Amino acid sequence: MWRKTWLRWVVGLAALPVLLALGLWIWWAGIDFSHSGGDPQAQRADLGWLPALPSPPRGRILAVVTSAERLLDGRGKAGYELTELSRAWWVFEGAGYAVELASPAGGAAPKVVDDGLVDADYAFLNDPSTRSAIASTQRLDDVDALRYDAVYIVGGKGAMLDLHRHPALQRILAQVHARGGVIAAVCHGPAALLDVEIEPGRTLLQGRRVTGFSNAEERFLMQEPVQLLGFLLQDALADEAEFSEGPMYLEHVVSDGRILTGQNPWSTWALAEAMVRALGATPAPRPRSPEEHAVDLLQRLHAEGFDAARAAKPALPAVDNQLLLMHGVVAAMRGEYTRMLELMRLTRA
Repeated sequence: MWRKTWLRWVVGLAALPVLLALGLWIWWAGIDFSHSGGDPQAQRADLGWLPALPSPPRGRILAVVTSAERLLDGRGKAGYELTELSRAWWVFEGAGYAVELASPAGGAAPKVVDDGLVDADYAFLNDPSTRSAIASTQRLDDVDALRYDAVYIVGGKGAMLDLHRHPALQRILAQVHARGGVIAAVCHGPAALLDVEIEPGRTLLQGRRVTGFSNAEERFLMQEPVQLLGFLLQDALADEAEFSEGPMYLEHVVSDGRILTGQNPWSTWALAEAMVRALGATPAPRPRSPEEHAVDLLQRLHAEGFDAARAAKPALPAVDNQLLLMHGVVAAMRGEYTRMLELMRLTRA
């Protein structure tokens, strides 16, 4: 997700002095990046919070991914975000749920693997069972909704193109909801929840409070999002429901009864765990990752200011300083230089 943003930042002549200053500052400061990223060789067994032995599944969750590989211009990459599937998958499995995958076209779906993978993501890519699952998704047209207790819509730009108003997916969502099931979607995934009729004259989102990838987040990453995606997700959701917008690229989850939504990829862990609780189960106890600790600090910085964030950092076991620094880049690109300096200082705290 960040790769194109980095490219824009590097080539933007106005930002080059900031990039140079940032690079020199990193060299001078010697920031600890040892807790940034994961082990490319990680395996399921390395995720110590998962049960060692699988137990009989307490139910089934259908995870839905896009089949759209390209944006509307035919060039830009669409697909689904791997991290929004992998992290939720382990949460569901850890709580005792079997996970099955579906997509509009079936078979292997186009995944987007960006920077910032953690052990859970690498373990997902390395595990034979999950590799097999993503290589052979079932077609949405063939899905029997009666088999599932919940549906989880994985985000990624492609969700805007072929999951939005997909007839079979709308049928599945309406049937699962009618049976008392849980519906969840993250990032661009809530596009699939739009215009789903659950009874004559009433839609799934009508009267609900929801979130999804915000206009601010979209416009920061794309110069012409409507031309590439067809519409802005926040605007479409706001037309049908009450939209809740959190800070850019920070964890934000909205639970409204049996409808749960997450704003962006950094909301995936919390959304999946909220989904398990909505199903009446308890998520497996899981230590928060260095990336999540960084998000916690960013939330504190946003809500309480720099001094509070700096004071909180030493008590955390491990923090992903690279993510803090990336938010400093975002701040610089938005002309928020005071916030950029605060984030640079926070990486050293």
